[in-house]
Amino acid sequence: MRVHLGMLAGAAALAGALSFVLLAAAIGTDFWYIIDTERLERGGPGARGRAGAANRSQLEPLSSHSGLWRTCRVQSPCVPLMNPFWQENVTVSDSSRQLLTLVTLAGISVYIAYSAAAFREALCLLEEKALLDQVDIRFGWSLALGWISFVAELLTGVAFVAAARVLSLRQRQNQAI
Repeated sequence: MRVHLGMLAGAAALAGALSFVLLAAAIGTDFWYIIDTERLERGGPGARGRAGAANRSQLEPLSSHSGLWRTCRVQSPCVPLMNPFWQENVTVSDSSRQLLTLVTLAGISVYIAYSAAAFREALCLLEEKALLDQVDIRFGWSLALGWISFVAELLTGVAFVAAARVLSLRQRQNQAI
């Protein structure tokens, strides 16, 4: 099977552009992580009877969706996540950035452990094992765009390696002649 260099270059350019657009869309949107509590708010514990329903309607909805830069609640404005480099004239050395990266990774690890503990505590407080049936926690379409961008980037790399191989074979053929 003969592969044309132009087709490989076109495929690499198309996959690279697609990867960039999808990654930009994924980074710029706020649907990486979605928590939907509508079923819990509608019919959860304490919502039985008139008094319970009245109390439940006064509570702020807990549903939210989060991105890389901010978290958004259903009826509240989005809250930006902390940015340590928000000032324009801040200069941070490379070692400080590396230390900040390590602290950030440690913070993410603590957050994951805290989230698991908070979920177990919520189960105990509600005294209901069907919490997973009432709270829908899932990853959103922004994460899917990020993964599709990753796959497109891999395809770009494969196309570039194939193009390099085709050029190498052509050079060997030209030298043999």
